[in-house]
Parts: sequence; structure tokens; C-alpha cells
Amino acid sequence: MPYKRLVVEVVSQEGNCAAGHKVGDKIIFEDDEIKGKICITALYSIMPKIFAMKFEAKFPWLEDKDIAPHACPDGNNPVIFKITREELE
Repeated sequence: MPYKRLVVEVVSQEGNCAAGHKVGDKIIFEDDEIKGKICITALYSIMPKIFAMKFEAKFPWLEDKDIAPHACPDGNNPVIFKITREELE
């Protein structure tokens, strides 16, 4: 099983994100590193999905098995992320 690189991109942001996330921001999960800025609340909420996707999890409700949305838990200032699973050679 090749390791998967996971790219997390901000695709939507409303209100006033306290961490300053903006549309287009990218966070890369690769090897043992997280490259990019992500607030601790978003990180805490997204890690179970990151871990699952890294190890080939399949979510039957997704149209594309390698792309999953994720919402920040701040309902007053929502940030929507797109997680993309990429193959490494």
C-alpha cells in the first residue's frame, strides 16, 4: 500500500475566522509532517478523517472516493475544507 499524501484546501470561509483561514489556503499531510497553517480546533476535528483516508477508508456517500469535504466546528464562522487523497510514487 503506497502512502497517501493528503491535501487539505480551504474552499469556503464565511464570517471572521479567528485563525485567519482564507479560501485557497492549503495544508499538506505527508509522511510525519503537517505542512501549512491550521488552527488547533480544525486540526482536532479533521484528524479522524485524515487518519481514515490515509489508510484507504472508503466513505460510501462520497461521489469521489479520494475527495472528502470537512467543516470546521465553528458554526458562527464556518470554514469548509476539501481533503484530497493523492498517490505517491
